[in-house]
Amino acid sequence: MRQLILFALIVIGGTGGELFVSRAMKVVGQARSFKPREMVKFILRTLRVPWMWVGVAMMAVAFFALLAALSIFDVSFVVPVTALSYVAGAFGSAAFLGEHVSRRRWLGVVLVAIGVTLVCLGVH
Repeated sequence: MRQLILFALIVIGGTGGELFVSRAMKVVGQARSFKPREMVKFILRTLRVPWMWVGVAMMAVAFFALLAALSIFDVSFVVPVTALSYVAGAFGSAAFLGEHVSRRRWLGVVLVAIGVTLVCLGVH
């Protein structure tokens, strides 16, 4: 059960954080220039978007869950299982951000899911 909770926190927190940060950056838009003054304005605009803060908080939860998982399980198990983030990312980008996911990407998602399943079946 502890294993399931940790990996759920890693996958949901990390992927959710990336989706929220992506939404924030769509609100903020592109940096117009890389001059220091413009970059400061860009950063300040970014910090005013609530999606950014939620995303960063979710990523922090995922990071600490990853640390906990690495302290308990082998890296050869943790890293492949966290690849479920790719699966969650494809679904999240389609559902939450309204992005189009091509058939080729969905095929990649299926292959990743199969790989994670094989890794999990090999656990004793």
